[in-house]
Formats: sequence, C-alpha cells, structure tokens
Amino acid sequence: MALFCPHCGTQANDGQVVCLNCGRALPQFHQRSQAPQVQDNGGAGYGILGFFIPLIGLILYLIWKDEKPNSAKAAGTGALIGVIASIVFSILLVILLAASGDYWVYP
Repeated sequence: MALFCPHCGTQANDGQVVCLNCGRALPQFHQRSQAPQVQDNGGAGYGILGFFIPLIGLILYLIWKDEKPNSAKAAGTGALIGVIASIVFSILLVILLAASGDYWVYP
C-alpha cells in the first residue's frame, strides 16, 4: 500500500517516520508487528493460590517473571508467605506438643 506525505504529497515508504522531501513527521496509521497487550494486574488470586499451594506459586513466578512481573510478584510473594507460615505453624505445633508432656510418655 502506497503512503503519501500529507504535507507535500511525496510518496513515502512503509515504516518511514519522516518525509524525505519536506522533512516533516509522517503520521503512523498502523503498526504491522504490534504485539498483543498482556494484561498484568497482579491480582490477589495468584497470591492466595501461591499461599495455599506454594509449589504452584513458585512455578507461576518463574514462568511469568519477565512477561507479567506484577502477577509473578503476587504469586511468588504468596508462595513465600505460605512456606514461612507452614514453618512457623510446624514449630509452634512441636513446641505445643513438647510442652503438654502427655504425648512424650511411653507406657
């Protein structure tokens, strides 16, 4: 498709930014290789998923860290908080069982 400068009428090549005849900027009506926009809202759902299933949160973080950084951060943060919460809960459970004493007595 032939493009023409709207200022002087000279034919311009596709993708040309400036008219070679008059030196003025050419309007860009379309872009041929425009990539589709990736929606990256960093929703809390990925954080909750990562909290309850940390392995999936880690996998999502590793997959999305370049193309969807906000969603990757939400999933990774949820996974990290889920792992830390599991460790703290396990430590508290061991302390509670050790303090009760009944579970450590053998007949």
